[in-house]
Amino acid sequence: MAAVRQKSTAIETAVATVLRELRLHYRKNVKSLPGSPDFANRSRRWAVFVNGCFWHHHTGCEKASIPKSNTEFWTTKFRDNRRRDAQAIRRLRRNGYCVIVVWECHKNRIHAKLRKIVRPVE
Repeated sequence: MAAVRQKSTAIETAVATVLRELRLHYRKNVKSLPGSPDFANRSRRWAVFVNGCFWHHHTGCEKASIPKSNTEFWTTKFRDNRRRDAQAIRRLRRNGYCVIVVWECHKNRIHAKLRKIVRPVE
Protein backbone atom coordinates (compact mmCIF):
# COMPACT_ATOMS: atom_id res chain seq x y z
CA MET A 1 0.00 0.00 0.00
CA ALA A 2 2.94 2.34 0.60
CA ALA A 3 3.65 2.40 -3.14
CA VAL A 4 0.20 3.85 -3.88
CA ARG A 5 0.60 7.64 -3.96
CA GLN A 6 -2.14 9.98 -2.80
CA LYS A 7 -0.89 13.42 -3.88
CA SER A 8 0.83 14.74 -7.01
CA THR A 9 0.31 11.53 -8.93
CA ALA A 10 1.32 11.30 -12.58
CA ILE A 11 -2.30 11.43 -13.71
CA GLU A 12 -3.01 14.54 -11.58
CA THR A 13 0.01 16.26 -13.11
CA ALA A 14 -1.16 15.30 -16.60
CA VAL A 15 -4.66 16.67 -15.90
CA ALA A 16 -3.20 19.95 -14.59
CA THR A 17 -1.07 20.24 -17.73
CA VAL A 18 -4.06 19.75 -20.03
CA LEU A 19 -6.17 22.24 -18.04
CA ARG A 20 -3.42 24.82 -18.46
CA GLU A 21 -3.15 24.02 -22.20
CA LEU A 22 -6.89 24.64 -22.50
CA ARG A 23 -6.40 27.92 -20.57
CA LEU A 24 -8.81 26.83 -17.86
CA HIS A 25 -8.23 28.41 -14.47
CA TYR A 26 -8.72 26.16 -11.48
CA ARG A 27 -8.22 25.61 -7.79
CA LYS A 28 -6.93 22.32 -6.44
CA ASN A 29 -8.66 20.20 -3.78
CA VAL A 30 -11.58 22.56 -3.21
CA LYS A 31 -12.79 21.53 0.25
CA SER A 32 -15.83 23.83 0.15
CA LEU A 33 -17.40 21.71 -2.64
CA PRO A 34 -18.93 18.25 -2.16
CA GLY A 35 -16.29 15.55 -2.48
CA SER A 36 -13.40 18.08 -2.53
CA PRO A 37 -12.80 17.89 -6.29
CA ASP A 38 -9.16 17.63 -7.36
CA PHE A 39 -9.65 20.57 -9.75
CA ALA A 40 -12.55 23.02 -9.81
CA ASN A 41 -13.66 26.44 -10.98
CA ARG A 42 -16.60 27.73 -8.94
CA SER A 43 -17.42 30.70 -11.18
CA ARG A 44 -17.52 28.53 -14.34
CA ARG A 45 -19.17 25.70 -12.37
CA TRP A 46 -17.02 22.74 -13.32
CA ALA A 47 -15.22 20.12 -11.27
CA VAL A 48 -12.77 17.35 -12.11
CA PHE A 49 -12.15 14.28 -9.99
CA VAL A 50 -8.96 12.33 -10.69
CA ASN A 51 -9.60 8.82 -9.41
CA GLY A 52 -7.03 6.14 -8.74
CA CYS A 53 -8.28 2.83 -10.09
CA PHE A 54 -7.37 0.92 -6.92
CA TRP A 55 -8.85 3.25 -4.28
CA HIS A 56 -12.02 4.09 -6.20
CA HIS A 57 -12.31 0.52 -7.54
CA HIS A 58 -12.65 1.24 -11.25
CA THR A 59 -15.05 -1.30 -12.73
CA GLY A 60 -13.38 -3.61 -15.24
CA CYS A 61 -9.86 -2.29 -14.61
CA GLU A 62 -7.01 -4.66 -13.77
CA LYS A 63 -5.65 -2.14 -11.25
CA ALA A 64 -8.88 -2.41 -9.25
CA SER A 65 -8.01 -5.70 -7.60
CA ILE A 66 -9.09 -6.68 -4.12
CA PRO A 67 -6.24 -7.61 -1.76
CA LYS A 68 -6.22 -11.28 -0.79
CA SER A 69 -5.95 -10.61 2.93
CA ASN A 70 -8.81 -9.01 4.86
CA THR A 71 -11.08 -9.24 1.81
CA GLU A 72 -14.25 -8.30 3.68
CA PHE A 73 -12.72 -5.04 4.93
CA TRP A 74 -11.51 -4.07 1.44
CA THR A 75 -14.79 -4.96 -0.23
CA THR A 76 -16.69 -2.78 2.24
CA LYS A 77 -14.16 0.05 1.89
CA PHE A 78 -14.34 0.06 -1.92
CA ARG A 79 -18.15 -0.06 -1.85
CA ASP A 80 -18.28 2.89 0.56
CA ASN A 81 -15.75 4.86 -1.53
CA ARG A 82 -17.85 4.38 -4.66
CA ARG A 83 -21.06 5.42 -2.85
CA ARG A 84 -19.37 8.52 -1.43
CA ASP A 85 -18.02 9.44 -4.90
CA ALA A 86 -21.44 9.01 -6.53
CA GLN A 87 -23.13 11.11 -3.85
CA ALA A 88 -20.60 13.95 -4.27
CA ILE A 89 -21.07 13.92 -8.06
CA ARG A 90 -24.87 14.00 -7.70
CA ARG A 91 -24.68 16.95 -5.29
CA LEU A 92 -22.38 18.90 -7.60
CA ARG A 93 -24.58 18.25 -10.64
CA ARG A 94 -27.66 19.32 -8.68
CA ASN A 95 -25.83 22.58 -8.00
CA GLY A 96 -25.28 23.09 -11.74
CA TYR A 97 -21.72 21.85 -12.06
CA CYS A 98 -20.27 20.03 -15.05
CA VAL A 99 -18.47 17.09 -13.44
CA ILE A 100 -15.72 15.10 -15.15
CA VAL A 101 -14.15 11.94 -13.71
CA VAL A 102 -10.69 11.06 -15.03
CA TRP A 103 -9.50 7.54 -14.21
CA GLU A 104 -5.85 6.72 -13.64
CA CYS A 105 -5.83 4.14 -16.45
CA HIS A 106 -7.34 6.57 -19.00
CA LYS A 107 -4.27 8.72 -19.41
CA ASN A 108 -4.69 8.86 -23.20
CA ARG A 109 -8.27 10.18 -22.88
CA ILE A 110 -7.61 13.22 -20.68
CA HIS A 111 -7.64 15.85 -23.40
CA ALA A 112 -10.91 14.61 -24.95
CA LYS A 113 -12.65 14.46 -21.55
CA LEU A 114 -11.53 17.90 -20.45
CA ARG A 115 -12.63 19.51 -23.73
CA LYS A 116 -16.20 18.96 -22.44
CA ILE A 117 -15.54 21.69 -19.88
CA VAL A 118 -14.46 24.18 -22.54
CA ARG A 119 -17.70 24.03 -24.54
CA PRO A 120 -19.91 25.64 -21.87
CA VAL A 121 -17.23 28.27 -21.21
CA GLU A 122 -16.84 29.38 -24.86
